[in-house]
Amino acid sequence: MALATAWAIRGQFGHEQGAAWAGAIGGLALVMVSNRKDWYNKMLTVALASGVGWGAGGVISYGVVVGYGNGSGFGNVWYGFLMLFVIGGLFGLLGGGLVGLTLDSSEKKKVKWGSLFAQMVAGGVVGYNLLVEQLEFLMTPPRSEAWAIIAGAGAAMLWYMARNKHTAPLRVAFYTMIGGGFGFAFGNFLQVVLSNNAGFSFNWWNVMEYSIGFFGGIGLAYGVFSSKWPEESAAPTKWGNRSALLFVVVLIPLIIFRENFTYNSIIKRFGEIANPETVATTSSVVALITMLSVAVVSWIKFSKPKVDFERKDVVLQFALYFGAYIILTFIISQIFAGQVLSNHYLYVVNFIVVLFLASKLYPSFLETIIDEVNGKRWGLYLLGIVAILAVLALIAINSHGEIGHHTRFPIT
Repeated sequence: MALATAWAIRGQFGHEQGAAWAGAIGGLALVMVSNRKDWYNKMLTVALASGVGWGAGGVISYGVVVGYGNGSGFGNVWYGFLMLFVIGGLFGLLGGGLVGLTLDSSEKKKVKWGSLFAQMVAGGVVGYNLLVEQLEFLMTPPRSEAWAIIAGAGAAMLWYMARNKHTAPLRVAFYTMIGGGFGFAFGNFLQVVLSNNAGFSFNWWNVMEYSIGFFGGIGLAYGVFSSKWPEESAAPTKWGNRSALLFVVVLIPLIIFRENFTYNSIIKRFGEIANPETVATTSSVVALITMLSVAVVSWIKFSKPKVDFERKDVVLQFALYFGAYIILTFIISQIFAGQVLSNHYLYVVNFIVVLFLASKLYPSFLETIIDEVNGKRWGLYLLGIVAILAVLALIAINSHGEIGHHTRFPIT
C-alpha cells in the first residue's frame, strides 16, 4: 500500500525524481515491517537503493504505449499490455535488485558497488546500441527508446548477481520485476475498462499508477521475506549513512522543488486561476518549508556518528517522508486555489491505514525460506502472465467502442 500510494502520487511529479521519492518510501516500508534489527540500521541505504532503482526507470517513455491499450484490435492492445509489462518490469527489476543487494551485503560478502555500477552503465550503453541501433527494435516510436538502456543495465546487474552468487537478490529482482510488470499492464487494463464503463469521472491514470506500486510492492515483499539472508547484515559506515541521507531527504526533494515548485514553474503549471501571484508564492513557500522540515528533522535525528537505529526511528522517517510527499501533491494540485482532487483524499486514507498497520508487529518472514533459483518455474510464471495479458486484451477490446488510441502495427 505504501509503494502503491507513493507511485500514484508520483504521477503529479513524473520523471526520475518523482519515481525516486516513491521508491524510497517503498524501501522504508520494507525495512519497517522486517522486524530485523540489523536492517533498521540500513533504513537509509535501503531507501537510497530503492530510490535509485525505481527512479532510474523514470527515463522510460510509456505514454504512447498506454495509448495502445485503448485500441480495438487484439494485436495492438496485447502488444501494449506486453510492453507495459516490460516497462513496469524494468522499474521493478532495478528497484528490487538494488534493494536485495543492499540487504545481502555483509562482512563476509560485500557488494562492490563501484564495480557494479560501472558494469550497469556499460550494460546500458551496450543494451541501447544492440536493441535500438543494431536490431532496430522500437517499442514506442517516435518517443524515446530509453527502456533499452535500463534493460541493458538490468541485465548487467543480474549477471553480477549470478557471478557472485547473490541468490536472494536475484529472487527479489525477479519477483519485483514480475510484480511491477503485471501491475503496470493490469493497471492499464483497469484504466481502459473502468474509464469507459464506470459512469463517473476519476483520475484513471492514478489507477494504473497505484497498480504498478501495489503489485510491485507485493513482489518486493514476497521476494525479500521468502529468501535466505545473512544472519547479520553489514551496517553502513558513517559516511555511507550520511550520503544516503543527503540523497534521500535533500537531493531528491531539491530536484522536485526546482522542477515543480519554483514561482515560475507554478505560474506556468496553474494557468488561469484567481490571484495567481499569491497562490504561486504561497505554494512555493509552503512546499519549501515542508521539504526543509523533513531534511532538518531527518538530519538531526539520523545523521548519528554511530548507526544504531530502532524500529521507532524507521517509523518516524517513513512517516515524515511519506507525509511530506502527500502534502506536496495537495500543493501542486492547487489546494491554495481552493481545489482538492477526489483521489487525493484516498492518499490520506491510505497513509492512515499504513501507519495503523505499521503499529502492529507481524512475523514478516515466511515459514518456508528458499535459497535457490528455479529457472523453469520462473519461465512458467512469465508464460502464464503473457497468457493472462492476452485474455485481458480480449476483454479490453470488447469493453468499449471506438475511442482515441495509438496504433503500433497496421493490423486488427
